[in-house]
Amino acid sequence: MTDYLQVATATDSRDSGVLLAEGAVAGRFAAGAQVVGPVTSVFWHHGERGVGEEWQILFFTTAARYPELERYLLDAHPWSNPQVIAVPIVRGSTDYLAWVARSVDV
Repeated sequence: MTDYLQVATATDSRDSGVLLAEGAVAGRFAAGAQVVGPVTSVFWHHGERGVGEEWQILFFTTAARYPELERYLLDAHPWSNPQVIAVPIVRGSTDYLAWVARSVDV
C-alpha cells in the first residue's frame, strides 16, 4: 500500500488553498484534494516564534506522481519555503486506491 501517499501543505487563505488543489488535480498530480481550515499554526519563522491562521491542503496521489506534485507545489505556492510533506497510506479500500491510481495515470 505504500505506493499511495497523502501529501500536505498549508497556505494563508482558503482561496489560495483551492487554487493549489485545483491545479494539482487538473495537472493529474493528485487524484483529489481537501482544503481544511482554518487551523491555528504555531511555528518558528526567521528565528521568531509565530502563531497564525492557515488552511491545510491534503492531496491524494501515488508515489510515482509525487515528484511532479512536489514540483508543482513548490512552483505554484505563494510562500518561498512551504511545507510539503508526504506520508504513506498504509491501508485503504481497494476501490478507492484503484481510483487514485487511475486518476493520476497519464
